[in-house]
Amino acid sequence: MDTAPKPQDEAYREAARVYGGAIERLARGYEADAELARDLVQDIHAELWRSFAYFEGQCSVKSWVYRIAHNVAVTHVQTALRRKPDELVGLDALEELAAPDDVAATIAQHQLRRRLLATVHRLKPADRQVMLLYLEDLTAAEVGDVTGLSAGAVATRIHRLKTLLAEALTDKGDLQ
Repeated sequence: MDTAPKPQDEAYREAARVYGGAIERLARGYEADAELARDLVQDIHAELWRSFAYFEGQCSVKSWVYRIAHNVAVTHVQTALRRKPDELVGLDALEELAAPDDVAATIAQHQLRRRLLATVHRLKPADRQVMLLYLEDLTAAEVGDVTGLSAGAVATRIHRLKTLLAEALTDKGDLQ
């Protein structure tokens, strides 16, 4: 019996080691419920392992991992959306989402991050995907590799999103 690790196993282990933290952050970005986010992480890892059986190097491993992770996460969101279809909004409605929750002058940085993440959770999957990849420091070209959008479309979407977030949070006195 051959007990040597298979290339698929090795490729998965290396990707999980390098991108495991990013996968967890991505899952938390797509799923607000901690238990469901842990389940999503497991689902992503399972699909990532399966995907290395047919990965042929058509893109970088980084792009591949993010593509698989986002596809699994989008499917997760779409499944949840069938249960609660009116809770997600598009990028154009973002200004209304970032309203403060009776914030005191001494708001802590973690509260701002929590509100920002809550706002991201409310975005439609396509906008959420671009924003989460941007927050993971992927370039517009890398985001395009994952999403199938052109780098120009990604850059435009990121710019619009950053502008809306900055205006919404600054207008409410959260940022100085």
